Amino acid sequence: MKAVVLEERASHGVSLRDMPDPVIPDGWTKVRMLAASINRVDLYMRDSGVGITHELPLIMGVDGVGEIAEAPQGTDLTPGDHVILYPYEFCGTCRHCLAGDQPLCRFARILGEHRHGTFAEYVAMPVRSLVKLKTGSRLDQAAVLGVAYLTAWRMIFGKVPVSPGRIVLIQGAGGGVSYAAMQLARIAGARVIVTTTGEKKLAHFHALGTEVIDYRNNDVPKAVFSLTEGEGVDLVVDNIGEQTWGASLRSLARGGSLVTCGATTGAHPSAEIQRLFVRQLSVHGSTMGNMEEFRQLVSTWQAGGFVPLIDSIFSLGEVPAALARLNDPSRMGKILIRIA
Repeated sequence: MKAVVLEERASHGVSLRDMPDPVIPDGWTKVRMLAASINRVDLYMRDSGVGITHELPLIMGVDGVGEIAEAPQGTDLTPGDHVILYPYEFCGTCRHCLAGDQPLCRFARILGEHRHGTFAEYVAMPVRSLVKLKTGSRLDQAAVLGVAYLTAWRMIFGKVPVSPGRIVLIQGAGGGVSYAAMQLARIAGARVIVTTTGEKKLAHFHALGTEVIDYRNNDVPKAVFSLTEGEGVDLVVDNIGEQTWGASLRSLARGGSLVTCGATTGAHPSAEIQRLFVRQLSVHGSTMGNMEEFRQLVSTWQAGGFVPLIDSIFSLGEVPAALARLNDPSRMGKILIRIA
């Protein structure tokens, strides 16, 4: 089969090549991949991968959508069914899995990080890591849900649940997770303020009716307090890291919370401990979501609750160019990889 393989670090180490079809263990399925998406971790794996247990060569790609090529007996899956992949291979028996929090599984393996991923014609998956899609589902949209939208779902509805009337600040709203968080916070009935820059992005959010701060030309905390009559926001969604961390903490109202799922600009910002305890702030780390949250996300999308924003579409052989697009300042929303 054809697959996008990371053979060594740096951009020249990513190539489209022939790989053996995956071995299908008992009780697993063989999925023919139709589409996947680019995620920030794909760049991290290409350039570093430090802290993630893996071996090279490695098929890249974390999420995606496909159709059942082979299905074990005794399941509700049949060849041809369309499925969306949950990005984790989890054990189902550790205390975290039994509690329904699969992302904390002691033996979890993430696609494209710990094991071969989705940038391939075929993938082997356990049945429990698949969600069957309704007939007629928009497969391109489904392909971008697994990482960005699932991560945003837990950040908005899981860690510090957003409710009507709450005020949410989303940093760098043009990114995949941040844009998803903006959409989901609006569904929750929150008042949403986003930061971004560039004429097209500013115009886009203004057209949506979302309050927007141009971080290049404004002091973000001052702008936030001006918009909120000196109160600040109840929740900040920040996956940028060092560059925005201080502004995020200073934008919070008393008793507010910051939730983070990434550190694109660096992982060691000032802790600002005095601000944390004086204003009784809380900081929460979050990564993807559990299977129940995943099903809720897919159900909300299939019911028309939101439409994922797709920035651009590339073929399997164009993954290196798609990875470059991820760092383009003009990029907004998700980058799709068409496989079949």
